Amino acid sequence: MTSTLFTRRSLAAAAAAVAFCGFGSFGAAHAQQRVIHVIVPFGTGAVQDTVARAFNNELGAALNASAIVENRAGAGGTVGAAIVARAPADGNTLVLAAASHNIAAFLYSKLPYDPLKDFVGVANVGNAGYVLAVASGMNVSNTADFIKEVKANPGKYNYASAGNGSATHLAMASFLAKAGLQMTHIPTKSTGEAVNEVLAGRVQAVISSSIGVMGFQDDARMKLLASTGQSRSPFLPKLPTVAESGLPGYAFDSWIGLLAPAGTPKAEVERLNAAANKVLADPAIQERFKRLGVEPRSQSAEEFQKLLRADWDAMGVVVKASGAKID
Repeated sequence: MTSTLFTRRSLAAAAAAVAFCGFGSFGAAHAQQRVIHVIVPFGTGAVQDTVARAFNNELGAALNASAIVENRAGAGGTVGAAIVARAPADGNTLVLAAASHNIAAFLYSKLPYDPLKDFVGVANVGNAGYVLAVASGMNVSNTADFIKEVKANPGKYNYASAGNGSATHLAMASFLAKAGLQMTHIPTKSTGEAVNEVLAGRVQAVISSSIGVMGFQDDARMKLLASTGQSRSPFLPKLPTVAESGLPGYAFDSWIGLLAPAGTPKAEVERLNAAANKVLADPAIQERFKRLGVEPRSQSAEEFQKLLRADWDAMGVVVKASGAKID
């Protein structure tokens, strides 16, 4: 009897010890799981936000980590970028940036970071197109009509953007400069808000990321006039480009990619790049991106870094031509 009781007690204690150790190991592993912060420098509805949330879970899984999307909007994306520039160079804090990242260097007289020198390209995620859209109250049906109407009424019309220094701001500022037009800029906090201002008729025009307006193709409150790329958008193939419908030589689109703080070890950059490219190769992710109006891209970190350098030079020319400046 005593022997049996002792055996039962021993087994129970052993089982408890195993359970405790198992729980402790799980808890430690869980506590030590890597967390990657993907900073989106714009608010909800911005193209970076929707793209980040379309693949962050899969990116985390590919890295055996948790990838958390954090919106840090403000000052044309520079608030979020500054956070990443100051973060430890360990690959755990990234920014999902776009054309506005390089644009900021030429728009702002002072920045707390250097968009090129303080970051390293990790992965090119995709290419986003933009669309010129107007409120239905404007009696225009194409880019040529729009230019004619605005030119005949300088200062009468407004345009909205996702904020001073955003790609949507510069895209329109560049358009106006090239066409010789005058419109009043109405900055908002996000692409979604800018589009809503046009839908409500409070603002007459916007150049929005494709995703911002794709859902309004048949909405009586808005007219989609043209896409802004070098060629027609694969997502809106019937829509002419700005260049072919009224403003030859105009083009504007944007890369979207992950950047890390400068000084991040090359091995870590390459590991992050491999994980991102693995995710982007997934047909389900590709289809998800296409629904967002983004063409998936896949490059090595070195190729992406070259693209960033070339884009830096190109954006300098665009900003100078637009005359846009933010003190």
